[in-house]
Amino acid sequence: MSKLQDKVVIITGGAGGIGSGMAKAMVKEGAIVAIVDVNEETGKTMEKELQSISPKSMFVQADLMDRENLGNIITTVVEKYGKLDALVNNAHAAKQTSIENTTQADLDLSFGTGFYPTFYLMQAALPYLKESKGNVINFASGAGLNGHETQAAYAAAKEAIRGISRVAANEWGRFGINVNIISPLANSPGVQAWAKAQPEYYETVKNKIPMGRFGDVEKDIGSVAVFLASEDSQYITGQTIMVDGGSIMLH
Repeated sequence: MSKLQDKVVIITGGAGGIGSGMAKAMVKEGAIVAIVDVNEETGKTMEKELQSISPKSMFVQADLMDRENLGNIITTVVEKYGKLDALVNNAHAAKQTSIENTTQADLDLSFGTGFYPTFYLMQAALPYLKESKGNVINFASGAGLNGHETQAAYAAAKEAIRGISRVAANEWGRFGINVNIISPLANSPGVQAWAKAQPEYYETVKNKIPMGRFGDVEKDIGSVAVFLASEDSQYITGQTIMVDGGSIMLH
């Protein structure tokens, strides 16, 4: 039997990048994956790709900044499949600019697509995760851990996500729910855009990676997400897992 056989997983931002890499890795391990994305075209394309492996998988179109409807994402999936085993909060959009030039709109974008959806989806998913003794996988970033320049709004939201993840791990462990955080360094569209915007900084970061490369979204990041959503990780919670080729070594 595969590691995630018949487990129902929600992945936000699942139509591309790291989200799609995790979705593909999970369906190959037997999961039924509901990808959530604002982009209907890419969402439908990814849905077809996932359904070729896992016919029950689906695409849910949603704007994560529409806070009042976040709970509907959870109920839509649970009504279709009857349960929820894992929630993966991967989606996040942010504008790169200095602290000096960061506006309220920049903060609203980062917290509105990253922190708030993570928080409210966790809240809405809790009753179902209690039933399944399920898993939550949230996402941090080296931008927050190291304080990368021009990443003020993004770093702030990512560290807020780490904070609530640790609180949830403490509160929800009694229910058998694991809450962990992946901090990735992957060759995602976001990293590719960053490479074009700041090529010298990109090369500097790449050259400092002990493994000498950026991670593959499916093979490197996806496989760790599979592990965290599986029974193999049942005694791990509240941890930030650095899936970054050794770039940041936590003490």
